[in-house]
Amino acid sequence: MASRHPFSTLYLSAPDVIALVQRKGIEQCLRGIADNIHADFLRWSAFDKTARVASHSRDGVIELMPIADEQTYAFKYVNGHPRNTRWGLPTVMAFGVLADVATGAPVMVSELTLTTALRTAAMSAVAARALARPGARTMALIGNGAQSEFQALAFHHLLGIDTLRLFDTDPAATAKLQVNLQGTAGLRTVACASTAEAVRGADIVTTVTADKTNATILTPDLLAPGMHVNAVGGDCPGKTELHADVLRQAQVFVEYAPQTRIEGDIQQLPADFAVTELWEVLAGQHTGRAGDAAVTVFDSVGFALEDFSALRFLRDAATELGMGQPIELIPELSDPKDLFAVLRSCSPALRAVA
Repeated sequence: MASRHPFSTLYLSAPDVIALVQRKGIEQCLRGIADNIHADFLRWSAFDKTARVASHSRDGVIELMPIADEQTYAFKYVNGHPRNTRWGLPTVMAFGVLADVATGAPVMVSELTLTTALRTAAMSAVAARALARPGARTMALIGNGAQSEFQALAFHHLLGIDTLRLFDTDPAATAKLQVNLQGTAGLRTVACASTAEAVRGADIVTTVTADKTNATILTPDLLAPGMHVNAVGGDCPGKTELHADVLRQAQVFVEYAPQTRIEGDIQQLPADFAVTELWEVLAGQHTGRAGDAAVTVFDSVGFALEDFSALRFLRDAATELGMGQPIELIPELSDPKDLFAVLRSCSPALRAVA
């Protein structure tokens, strides 16, 4: 990577990030992002936090997700359009920025479409390590679309899951997932004909569906003592996956309660429904699972701090590997009080006037 002057911005394109993940290895990327998430959640009070800013339409949502500590500001632009695949576009597309708080200078601009999938899976694993029963080895994975491989690999590499019971309303999605996971040592996949069949005997149930509807993917009759539910797909108003009674029968944990009450599965319940923010468990300020028979739910909607953690990982990995390109996102000024000078210096018409 070429040396950068103080006003250049590191740019990581989609091909850059793909190459970075290939060079580091997906397991090490998941571990690195998960470690950053855990460390940043332990600094919870150090961050200026806000629920994401969302613009909803009939077909989807476009969101901005900002967060900052005393040194670094970050934001992510991300969409969620479940019908995009018919146009050959991903359901989720994203990019992000790291900036210096002291100056406001943008330090890095990066793709976050692939990275969001990695950080979502890493977040699920961080939560499950704190909430699932020790020794969990079987997971049901309901929804086998673009996020499913990342969830599968995060739980396999970071928690030791060795059996995946799979279901999707589209059998081709399940077949795709099984092909992509072929050759993953120590991981067995079982295609199932229904959600009920998939969750039977599962220690962990991950729901990661894309439809923008109030769905009931998981119902109370499917719960078993000791189960941990990783609810990932419900992430905006009007989009849920769990029957409300699943939540009422469980201990419910969230990322950032003010956001999750708007977007998560708990949007179905009164505003005073008791939840615990995950950082409290990680910091030892709140007990996680009450006992081996307890049912736990992680109502995950995705929070900006996770993107902060993932962007830190990308910055550090790109520096280590010498990847990315410097871009002149901000004009270079000989006199910072004379912005108009950049036009005089390159426009013959303006030079003639001057």
